[in-house]
Amino acid sequence: MLLAGALAALAAVLAAPLTPSPAHAADPVRLTVGITNEVDSFNPFLGIEAESYEMWALTYDYMITYSMEDMSPEPGLATSWETSEDGLTWTFDIREGVLWSDGQPLTARDIAYTYNRILDGGPESSSWGSYLTSVTKIEAPDDTHVVLTLEKPNAVLPLLPIPIVPEHIWKDITEKEVKSYAAEPTDGQPVVGSGPFRLVEGTAGGSTYRFEKNPDYWQGTSHLDEVVFQVYKSDDPMVQALIKGEIDFADDITPLQVKALEGEDGITALNGDSPGFDEIGFNTGAIDTETGEPIGDGNPALADPKFRHALGYALDLDQIISKVYQGAGLPGDTIIPPAYSTWKWDPPEDEAFSFDLDKAGSLLDDAGYTEGSDGKRTMPDGSPIGTLRLFARSENKKSVDTMDYFKEWLGELGIDAELTTMESNKLTNIILDGEFDAFHWGWYVEPDPDSMLSYMTCDQRGGWSDSWYCNPEYDDLYAQQNGATDDAERQEAVQRMQEILFEDSPYLVTAYNTIGEAYRSDRFACFQPQPDPGGILLFQYGVHNYLNIRPADDAGDCDGNESAQGPEAAGGGAGDDDDGSSTPLLVGGAVLLGAVVLGGGAWAMRRRSTAAYRE
Repeated sequence: MLLAGALAALAAVLAAPLTPSPAHAADPVRLTVGITNEVDSFNPFLGIEAESYEMWALTYDYMITYSMEDMSPEPGLATSWETSEDGLTWTFDIREGVLWSDGQPLTARDIAYTYNRILDGGPESSSWGSYLTSVTKIEAPDDTHVVLTLEKPNAVLPLLPIPIVPEHIWKDITEKEVKSYAAEPTDGQPVVGSGPFRLVEGTAGGSTYRFEKNPDYWQGTSHLDEVVFQVYKSDDPMVQALIKGEIDFADDITPLQVKALEGEDGITALNGDSPGFDEIGFNTGAIDTETGEPIGDGNPALADPKFRHALGYALDLDQIISKVYQGAGLPGDTIIPPAYSTWKWDPPEDEAFSFDLDKAGSLLDDAGYTEGSDGKRTMPDGSPIGTLRLFARSENKKSVDTMDYFKEWLGELGIDAELTTMESNKLTNIILDGEFDAFHWGWYVEPDPDSMLSYMTCDQRGGWSDSWYCNPEYDDLYAQQNGATDDAERQEAVQRMQEILFEDSPYLVTAYNTIGEAYRSDRFACFQPQPDPGGILLFQYGVHNYLNIRPADDAGDCDGNESAQGPEAAGGGAGDDDDGSSTPLLVGGAVLLGAVVLGGGAWAMRRRSTAAYRE
């Protein structure tokens, strides 16, 4: 029924009259990108949505950037780096001649200033503090060197995907003021940054964000004069806008829409491999992080890991992948995707989640949640469980459909549930206030698992933690792996952490998914996937494509980049697979989504969790 409805909706879109703009370079050259989620903050110390990370990448530079092939570290503002033999001193050489967009020079002192704001432990540390674990001092002895001093080795360095802000602007913004600082254009003046584009129009929560290229960018100027992001309430009108030629790129569309767009004149569509997962997250016990007192009104049953774990057997993940994800994904189990086989832990076959309502019911019985005379399950003391409040993101059909199924399966277990849908930014506040029982969302996961693992630590409650989960054993293992210098020791700790999460089940991981994208290949060319091959075309690590894509009629051979999609892609559909999906590679029993290489890099578009310090 869900699939039929989606097909009908898409048929209506494709039947709409087509009025595409001429397929040649415009003056100015403007790339218009359709998205279905708003930016929640242009302040790089506050924002939590993936869209915000994309805007920061256009506005600000990073000390380290990432390769297109495997997201391994590459020079950014730092041209090189070295570490002492004991791993306690890291020295970065900073390039000269970089300018802020207001003409002032960017030096190592700006980088040290940015990192020290995080190290000081204010609101800035909530988003970025995990990258500076064990760092005790950050100095810029001169304009071209940054030195980090550590109390113990940090296994994550040199990964520092932190936007660098201008000291001469931010030094006047206090810790208190940063909580409400918008970092948006004011009085017609663009935001001061050093990135390839300048934000000239747009406010958080708005529907349009416009960037103009930075003519003094140190990597060379973009072939694009402007990039405009247009927010749509759902993907159907966004796809229709693409077909009509009102936008040039549609992000995060469904596999069904990718399939339907195959063969459309002037459009290329594909499913790019995403090293991420979707999950149902539970309110394990929200607290006031200063007093430790409970906040919100979470259902007490969900504070019990036995109750949560039993619900893992009430999810038919094969049906979810087939009907909700239209086959473009894999059933999930842990927070580390199978792409990262070095780190991933797999549940034993006899303990792995499977759709087994009888087993789920038996586990609930054993934990004291038995059925009453009315067929409804009760708390161990005999009181009613009540109705579980489920939340889904209204702009994401997969989120809504997954929770619809979950509600149905809970009902078969004798547990009542109600589903509420709302926009992402509103749901974030519900989670922060602890006024929920379960939600559906997802994460992008970095090739190094440290940051993803950190979100589940006790210290991240009220910050990046959205399940309010806390387990001291897990925290001890997190600290152990973060400072490990032996790869085998670290791998063992990371895998045990996943085992603990599987047993405690603050998350039920539902899917390892793909991302559907489509663009007007009669207008633009030279998109390179990341990772390469098999990855996505926008919302990547870094700004490579924003610098290198260009009008199709001016593309030539994309400067000799054989991986870039040239103008010959026009009208080309979704690639080599008949179903429009990327084909996972099977190596040694582990599914590799694309060609992700371990050992470095970061998938820095970490989507939101609870938004600390947003008030």
